[in-house]
Parts: sequence; C-alpha cells; structure tokens
Amino acid sequence: MVYKLARRGFPCTPYELERLFKYCANPHVPCHNHIVAFMLISELQLVAQHLDTALQDRTMQILLEDLSYWDLPNPVQGPEDMAIIKQCHIPTCFLRTKDDGTSALHVMRAPDPKRPFDLEQIAQYALIYSWLGLENTWQDIVVDFAYRMHWQTLFGFALCRALCANSAGKTTIVQRFTLVMAHPRLYWEAVAAYAVANPTQPFVAQFGANLEIRQVHVPDDQVQNFTNDDTICVLIHNRIPPDWVDHAYTYGVVYLEQQFHQPTISLDIFRNIDDERLQRLAVYGTPPTIPNWDGWREMSEEDHYLLFKHANKLAAQQDPEAIGLYYYIGMDPNVGHLWKRMPAHGTMPVIGSAINVALTDAIM
Repeated sequence: MVYKLARRGFPCTPYELERLFKYCANPHVPCHNHIVAFMLISELQLVAQHLDTALQDRTMQILLEDLSYWDLPNPVQGPEDMAIIKQCHIPTCFLRTKDDGTSALHVMRAPDPKRPFDLEQIAQYALIYSWLGLENTWQDIVVDFAYRMHWQTLFGFALCRALCANSAGKTTIVQRFTLVMAHPRLYWEAVAAYAVANPTQPFVAQFGANLEIRQVHVPDDQVQNFTNDDTICVLIHNRIPPDWVDHAYTYGVVYLEQQFHQPTISLDIFRNIDDERLQRLAVYGTPPTIPNWDGWREMSEEDHYLLFKHANKLAAQQDPEAIGLYYYIGMDPNVGHLWKRMPAHGTMPVIGSAINVALTDAIM
C-alpha cells in the first residue's frame, strides 16, 4: 500500500507527501507499513537537510518548512524493526593477501612529502583517516555531505604543506599563508613591486614537473613575529606562480569561514581581515582558477569500501560537541560574504599600505 502512495519510493510531489503523511499518521495502519512510510519521510528529510536550497524541490521545501512533518511519532521500537544490513562484498582488486593467507583492504599510506602535489593521495588519505568537517589538522579542505572534496582547497592545503616545515609553530605559519591566499591580487601586487625594486633579478615563476621548494623554518619563539610580508617573501623566493595563489583563494576563504563557525579567539581580527578581502573582491573579482584542478572530487568505488571498513571506528571517534563545517551538496564554496559570518556594522577599512618585498634568508 505504501508504494501505491509513493510509487518511486520517496514522495516526489507535495500531493504524494501529504498522502504518505496522512497514511503514516493513521493509527489503524499495520505496523510494518507504518515503519516503511515513516522511514521514507524521515530519509527524505535527511536528504533535503543536506542539499543546498538551489537543489531542493517544492516537496523538500515543504517537508523542511512545515513543522507538522516533524511531529510524526517514531514507530521503530528496536533493531528488529530496522532493515537488515548485508555483509559488504569487497571486490578482490581492492584486497591484499596477508602473511596468514587472509585478505584485507589495502593499507593507505600517509602522503609522501616528496610528492606534495599528489592531490589524489592527499584526498583519499584525508577522507579515510581524518575527521573531515570536525576539529582536525586537515582544516580548510572543503567537504560536503556526500564526502566530496573541493580540488581548489586540496591544492591550497598541498601548497601550504609543501612550503611549511613541521614544527610546533606550523599552524600559525600556515595561517599566514592562508590569509595571503584569501586576498585577491595581493600576491600579484607584491610580485609587481618586487620587479620594480629588483630590476636585475626579475621574478620568474617555476613551472614543469619538478619543482624546487625551500620550506620555512622559524624558531618556535619567533613564530608570532612571522608576518604577511614574510609569507610573501617566501612565496617569491620559491618562485611560486601567482596563478597558483589565485587558485588557492578558496582555501583561504574556507579558513576564514571556519573561524566564524567555531570561534576560538576574538573575531575582531578576522572581521577586519575579511572586510579587506571583501573590498579587494569588489575591485578585482574572484581570482581565476586552474581548470585541471578545479571542481569537486567524487568518491571512488574504493573510497566507499574503505569508509565502510572504518565506519565503526570513525563513529566512535567523533565528538558530538564538534559540529564541524560540512558544506551542503551543491553549495559553491567560492562565496562573497561568508555564510557563517553575521553582517558587520560600520564601514570597511581601506586597503593596507604597500608591502615590503625585500627577500631575506633569515626566515628561510
């Protein structure tokens, strides 16, 4: 009877939704039918909650906005009322044979520091072994409710990882790089100023399959003195192409977004930084991207099996107090105004003064 009311499973029209709701609320409906109807409505609610509003149809919008649909009594009494979860069959191509003759999934190795721009390896490792969307060292990588990751933020993460040596102050140094990335044309202006100040040593961006990068090493007691000017000096010294910094713009925006999502320090600093970003955005527009490294990384078949293997472990590790910053499916992370920031009062500050781009070996 349930699938006569919703022939394609989920109710696809407001009329089907209303009929299924009335059927589910009827106390004379057999228990097993009641459970199926309830699960169809609740699952559609869950899907609708994770979609960007641009992708929600009228049925989903009604389901989310009409509070009467949230008052359905849950007929599920225990595990015996739930669907049976079948054992997941894993294809042999994703298995390896252990010494004892048994089979197991391939072990994911940590990304090779000598291949810092192997974005696929970084993406899969982050997906399986980190708490994406929660408080973790992989912050600023955009992940949505379908576990897709945005290539621009993976690239920004890889660029910071390549430039910053592991140290106690690495988080602070990465923050400086991230904030430079979040300001449209800032690095271009610095490169132009360097060319004027150093006519005999022109800036020539690196290109090709092999790059030579010198990482930043800053003594722990000097980390707080590491400035945006120092950051730009490192980028210029390593001849990082300006279009790479443009491409990493989304990575910087997401960093700011996360500061307003789960604030840990005074937000006045980040409000000022974001105001300057908005002013630059109004003047220069959104920085262009590199087409080959743009868009979303879809989950692979192997990703699904690896996530299935680690599902129980990840569920046990998740902190219910850490809400995390997941993006709605279909949402564009390249926003103008941050969606987690409340509108600020007053006028935006003017763009800062010229940047000192004299190179120094003291920070390298």
